[in-house]
Amino acid sequence: MKNVPTIEPGSERSTRARVARLILEHGPIAAAALGERLGLTPAAVRRHLDALLNDGMIEPRTGRQRGQRGRGRPAKLFAITDAGRSAFEHAYDDLAGSALRFLAERMGDEAVSDFARSQVSGLLRRMEPVMRAVPADQRVQVLAQALSAEGYAASASKAKSGGDQLCQHHCPVAHAAAEFPQLCEAETEAFAQLLGTPVQRLATIAHGDGVCTTHVSPQSLGPAHRAIDKTKETGR
Repeated sequence: MKNVPTIEPGSERSTRARVARLILEHGPIAAAALGERLGLTPAAVRRHLDALLNDGMIEPRTGRQRGQRGRGRPAKLFAITDAGRSAFEHAYDDLAGSALRFLAERMGDEAVSDFARSQVSGLLRRMEPVMRAVPADQRVQVLAQALSAEGYAASASKAKSGGDQLCQHHCPVAHAAAEFPQLCEAETEAFAQLLGTPVQRLATIAHGDGVCTTHVSPQSLGPAHRAIDKTKETGR
């Protein structure tokens, strides 16, 4: 009877998803801490952890208990695996795609563009004060670090043709972006605004490329330089 599969109640699946999400957001974490945060008994936590381990969603790790330097048994912690992280990302991507299709059908493509711009507005709010305090030649690197912190695995390097190259090796909404390019367009606009210079998307994961690549023009081509050139042309 042990090997006979059973259909889990919806509440069981929901609780298991909460356990996995908590591990994703706060792991590596101990079983006792999971129980305290979710209000579950030790037996219930163990049941969900065993299921997640069997599915390859999480993995065990060891760590020291605070206040027990060199003494006692190392604490058993649980961390999300790559497969577990991917499962959350695909679920989010599918949900984003469904929501955008609904929005496009009900309100049109311009509503999708407005939504895309609203999604990057948080990045703009957080990063604009930072960028003002950062030297122009360090802005691409700082932006890459900020994107990496949000799960985009970004890097910055000098471009052979001049300027910089910003690479994002991961995109949590790649499938949605393939159907709705407004997501990539809004992000590109935000990069140009934050960096204060023209940028150009050369490749995107959404279109089948291995990495999202953005060329960042030299700072001499930024708004201030263009304003000077325009003044010269008009004679003002």
